[in-house]
Amino acid sequence: MLVALIAPFVGAILAVLFGRWPNVREGLSLVSGGITFLAVTQVAMALHAGEQIALTVLEPVAGLRLAFDVEPLGMLFALVASLLWPVTTLYAMGYMREHHEKNQTRFFCFFAISISVVMALAFSANLATLFVCYEALTLATFPLVTHANDRSAWRAGRVYLGILMGTSIGLLLLGCVAVYGIAGTTDFTTGGVLTGPLSDGKVSKATLGVVLGLFVFGTGKAAVMPMHRWLPNAMVAPTPVSALLHAVAVVKAGVFTILKVVIYIFGIDLVRDLDAHTVLAYVAGFTVVAASVIAMGKDNLKERLAYSTIGQLSYIVLGALVATQGSVEGAGMHIATHAAGKITLFFGAGAILVAAHKKNVSELDGIGKRMPITMACFLVGSLSIIGLPPAGGMWSKLLLVEGTAASGDWLLVGTFLVSSLLNIVYLLSIPMRAFLRPERADIDHHGHGEAPLSCRIAMVTTATLTFLLFVRPDLVYYLVQSLGQGASS
Repeated sequence: MLVALIAPFVGAILAVLFGRWPNVREGLSLVSGGITFLAVTQVAMALHAGEQIALTVLEPVAGLRLAFDVEPLGMLFALVASLLWPVTTLYAMGYMREHHEKNQTRFFCFFAISISVVMALAFSANLATLFVCYEALTLATFPLVTHANDRSAWRAGRVYLGILMGTSIGLLLLGCVAVYGIAGTTDFTTGGVLTGPLSDGKVSKATLGVVLGLFVFGTGKAAVMPMHRWLPNAMVAPTPVSALLHAVAVVKAGVFTILKVVIYIFGIDLVRDLDAHTVLAYVAGFTVVAASVIAMGKDNLKERLAYSTIGQLSYIVLGALVATQGSVEGAGMHIATHAAGKITLFFGAGAILVAAHKKNVSELDGIGKRMPITMACFLVGSLSIIGLPPAGGMWSKLLLVEGTAASGDWLLVGTFLVSSLLNIVYLLSIPMRAFLRPERADIDHHGHGEAPLSCRIAMVTTATLTFLLFVRPDLVYYLVQSLGQGASS
């Protein structure tokens, strides 16, 4: 576990030291990513063998430790992030050069630091450690959001910091303090730490409902409306950053936090017993549908994908708050399937930008003839987000729908179905117009072909992963099947 935590940070240092030699810098970034993934894989194998893996760094106050531990949900998050980091690095090598981006050394440095923080967050043993890592991730990704160093980038950066740190300090921190005050600990514990205080009469259900709300709205990275505005604003960043933010690191850190709190702080049965869980689930359901409707009206491709991400994140939040065995398993599985599908879509958007210099959906008529690999990968990613075969997103959506149906709330089941229909409209229409419509005569096509080779390799890799998650869902399911055990159905 220590290697997984340190390797990305070492990669960041090496990126700076060898910044004047781009080939060496990027080669070392790939090696750091590979070492990180191998280290995480070793931890996963140890966990599967039944080993207990834990590390305490310090304990300044009794009951408050800076510590790391390995459990299935964190293991899943770490595997997803460590696998997709070297793939995104490979993509970034072609994209950053082809797009003539400045400050590439700074980019690769903070990219690696961000992954190091994600590893620490994934293996956090308690709320205190998770909160520290959560804040560190916001600060580590800020230079990536403002990479362009122009007026729009700095405006996006202000929104990014303002919303994420405002919600975390104003709400999330308050929720963490409340848990410590009620339970005397912030350690993640199977079955939760708040059931005992409720049984002893130390706290009421109404109070715990308020605390749950602090976590849902205080975790701004989960982008539950109205805490979502930072995410479309962050689209000014280079596409590899968008892929990192919207598929791997930041947004997944948000939904991961909510899932951890529901499973290991409250406990699934307790969440089901709170009146507030239904209200909060409906807020997430509204976000699912509203974000999908907004996405339909966006012509800018990255903005459309950003609002798609907002909706898909609330799939996970909704699954956590419904709190049945199937919904929680589906929420955990959706972390992986959405990551693979959505990163493929962002890779496609970036490839279109660097090769064809096009940003808008309305300009993509007939582009499939010039960029068949890119648009085929985009089609696979779209199928996964929609939840259609042969893509892995089908299984996580089926679990979410089945788990929500088990709760008896058919209106929430309807939100998944309506959203999926809207997904078809705003996603599947893109590869259809790319392959089935003729090129528009009023658009300069620049005589372009496909994006650089490294971009294509990365896209094909993530599209293949999306297909693999359909054929072998057990690769993910074995980690999530224990999350909902014991939940009332």
